[in-house]
Amino acid sequence: MRLITTLLLSAGLCLATLSAHAADTARVSLFSWPGYGFWFIAKEKNLVPDLDLEISVIEDPYESFSLMTSGGLDVTSSTAEYGPIAADKNVPVKLVTYTNPSYGTDKIILAPGVKGAQDLKGKSVAVLEGGLTQIFMGIWLEQNGVSIKDVKFTNLIMDDAVGALVGGDVQAAEFWEPFGSHALEALPGATVAATSAQGDWIETALLGDGMYMSDAFLNDQPALAEKTMQAYFKAVDYWKAHPAEGNQIIAKALGFPLADVEKVLGKDGKIYKGGIWVFDAQQAGRFMGVVPGELPLGQSNGQMAKHWQTTTDWWLKFGLIEQRHPIEDGVNLAPLKAVLAQ
Repeated sequence: MRLITTLLLSAGLCLATLSAHAADTARVSLFSWPGYGFWFIAKEKNLVPDLDLEISVIEDPYESFSLMTSGGLDVTSSTAEYGPIAADKNVPVKLVTYTNPSYGTDKIILAPGVKGAQDLKGKSVAVLEGGLTQIFMGIWLEQNGVSIKDVKFTNLIMDDAVGALVGGDVQAAEFWEPFGSHALEALPGATVAATSAQGDWIETALLGDGMYMSDAFLNDQPALAEKTMQAYFKAVDYWKAHPAEGNQIIAKALGFPLADVEKVLGKDGKIYKGGIWVFDAQQAGRFMGVVPGELPLGQSNGQMAKHWQTTTDWWLKFGLIEQRHPIEDGVNLAPLKAVLAQ
């Protein structure tokens, strides 16, 4: 009888241990880009010991959003424009924080012989449709007197866009680093028409990245959602203190040359003109309007509200959404507030 009791107790303890482990697992995705690589630092350095990060590299962000909808994924890092689309299409995914503005990593590159936007009328341009690259291209075209209806938008991921530009299938493309440098190196005579380090681009922080969580994760496991975000920002802090080691971890995890990681993140853990500015938790809180205080480079407290309006305007123009939604329909600030409260 004692043996049976002992076995039952042991089995119960094993089940409890397995259940606790499952509860502390967060399934995270990103696509192959150094700006999302802080998740790998969090995992390798075990910055939140009771959290198991299951990290997947998924190149199509819409595949990640689909997995979040079906319950196959909890968190993804992607560009920061998806909130209005999710709200309009009733996708159970929320933006939970903005993570970094682009400060030169994004470029519009023209094929040899293309002098400017006017030369692109009737031509194909490569972007990620439904992403900030499409908005960047659209704004630049209209600023230079060309309607978005006058060009053909070709939906391509970065590797394919490089090949399309070099092969002559498109006459212009929007890239982020290191793919922009790869395109310029592979295509002599190609020129840079605009970068995110110029003028309003960095001041508005329109081009940048965010973190998304599924509604199920946010509603059913709020403590785990907070812990997962905490892991990300601990990794950012670690990288800022140890940029050389952090860049090595990211390069190894992504299979990128270290030089390509440094083209995006820089080498010293500081704001990097030519790449991105990586937000810590306080900076993210200011951008999202959660804590007081201003930001450098012309950005204002609570600027996410303006970002939401701008992306909404453009998704209406591109026909990707049917109506305007309040920011509360696509943003959940609970995890960020909890992290900052600590």
